[in-house]
Amino acid sequence: MERQSQRCETRVGVLASHPIQYHSPWFRYLAARMDIEVFYGHRQGPKGQSESGFGVEFDWDTPLLSGYRFRWLTNVSRRPGLNSFGGCDTPEIYDIVREGRFGAFLVLGWNRKSFIQAIVACKQQRVPVLLRGDSQLATNRSTAKTILKYVPYRYLLPRIDAHLYVGSRNRHYLKYYGVPDERLFFSPHFVDNDFFAKASQHARTTGEDQKLRARLGMPLSAFVFSFAGKMIPKKRPADIIRSAIDLFRMSEGSNVHIIFAGDGPLRADLESLAGPYLDRIHFIGFMNQSEMPTLYAASDAVVLPSNGEETWGLVVNEAAACGVPSIVSNQAGCSADLITGDFTGAVFSGGDIRGLTNSMAAVKRTCQARPEQVRKGLADTASRYSIQSATLGLEEALKTVSLAKRVAA
Repeated sequence: MERQSQRCETRVGVLASHPIQYHSPWFRYLAARMDIEVFYGHRQGPKGQSESGFGVEFDWDTPLLSGYRFRWLTNVSRRPGLNSFGGCDTPEIYDIVREGRFGAFLVLGWNRKSFIQAIVACKQQRVPVLLRGDSQLATNRSTAKTILKYVPYRYLLPRIDAHLYVGSRNRHYLKYYGVPDERLFFSPHFVDNDFFAKASQHARTTGEDQKLRARLGMPLSAFVFSFAGKMIPKKRPADIIRSAIDLFRMSEGSNVHIIFAGDGPLRADLESLAGPYLDRIHFIGFMNQSEMPTLYAASDAVVLPSNGEETWGLVVNEAAACGVPSIVSNQAGCSADLITGDFTGAVFSGGDIRGLTNSMAAVKRTCQARPEQVRKGLADTASRYSIQSATLGLEEALKTVSLAKRVAA
């Protein structure tokens, strides 16, 4: 903790595609510890949020742009957006890097043209590049696409000065493409644990969690599984309904209810699939960030059945911060790190309906029999995957690249 109190004197630029609710707390935290300036490549409006899979137009109801310095870049793309590589095209980053006197530049990905522009600009100006992403090898790709990506990635990634890996599968991914150990720094995926912990506790203390259950017609004694996210194919939300129906038919399924929080193109199909059980499977629509802790407080476990395109799954971080275990597909990136034993949840084989059903039943038994151990296991997980841990990894990377730059000079 002492290291965190020492201000880093290196001027750090940060490039992000657009404001993200999970990044903003980190930027505010970093701004109190170092000289940072954040650059955004795209302004994502309510319509863009809907088109990205949320299914409804909205703005986040938590502050995304306060507490740190930022600048909007001019996006010159003919089709600006986040659904294609060329949707973020910001050539002015070359001038910004040349004139900014940065000691290092943190680039949050490499799947946008803006990111590649920033990396090239930094290489031209001999500014160390730190790269942070969450790719994993379990992502479903065709053989042709895998082969096409190997050579350029094998060339690019080992030449980055430092990589901030978010979890074990992301580290394995970087090693696969030739990144040496000395350029790898653990900067885990996290959420604002303090916000979620305090807000969920407030919901329990004030009875907001019980009000949500009552509004949905669920008994206060019910065991509640929740899904929170976009209703899109990669999330596989229909698997939860199929498994829930199996569970309802078991003795362990008595008094079990399911909440679906979110919206998206699959919602109508999901409601149809759940049709005979809509008294126990509840669809409550999109919930904004400030509402999520109440959902978790009203839940006993969260289910994330996603396929390999789910490179992490921050909903599991959110649930852990609120003291709620998760049942996670083994294809989701976070499954190898956040589910560390029976007391943090369960991992099942993605797409295995019976396996998911059994995992739901097992987590229900554990939560009811050993609640204190569950709370402790989740608290330990949240403390490891925190804003403080991510910052320590960044600070270590900055020290390393700064030293390397001085030695090279």
